[in-house]
Amino acid sequence: MKKLIIASTSTIHGSGYLEYLLPTLADFFAKTTTILFIPYARPSGITYEAYTEIVKKAFAKIDKKAIGIHEFDNPKEAIQKAEAIFTGGGNTFELVNQLYKKGVISDLKEVVEKGTPYLGTSAGSNICGVTMMNTNDMPIVYPPSFDTLSFIPFNINAHYLDPNLNSKHMGETRETRIKEFHVFNTTPVLGLREGSWLEVEDDLIILKGILSARLFQPNKTPVELKMDTVIKL
Repeated sequence: MKKLIIASTSTIHGSGYLEYLLPTLADFFAKTTTILFIPYARPSGITYEAYTEIVKKAFAKIDKKAIGIHEFDNPKEAIQKAEAIFTGGGNTFELVNQLYKKGVISDLKEVVEKGTPYLGTSAGSNICGVTMMNTNDMPIVYPPSFDTLSFIPFNINAHYLDPNLNSKHMGETRETRIKEFHVFNTTPVLGLREGSWLEVEDDLIILKGILSARLFQPNKTPVELKMDTVIKL
């Protein structure tokens, strides 16, 4: 049975790294001692090592150990043997590129489908969808495919922002860009606001957190989903 937490972000305003999620993660990883961290999306200007140290300090607060996948000689074996997995945020194009380049995307899909607990934030959540095509990131590299893990039957737009009616910015809103996506694609898209996440157990998908989410489907009016909504498509 799949067990996932798919979060819009690792850090909300005024809070430390993963701090808002730690009570939930303490329960989610209750049977886990060590969490394999995948830092491939690493934020600009930070090394895998430095990124992993941030993660280690956060998980230490709930008495969990984190170890970076880059610390293993064989990343495929590291995934296959992992007790639990966390993929952090950064650039989704680079994350997907590295997962394909290192030949581990199928291993990641396999172990999570079999029940290895998985936590994703931001880019690490984007890859839980059917494709990565609703990321907000710039295409700094060209991955072999936009296809991702399909743990859920829709795509994620992490850090979803509502239009600011007082703004003088004349560029496209997130809603506009998602509607542009639906001109050519039929995959539903969930706009996941910061501070909210999905809890997934097999085919059961429940919205959690402090804010509603916005569901976009082709040729339909977007729908606001309240906290604790079971998402069925």
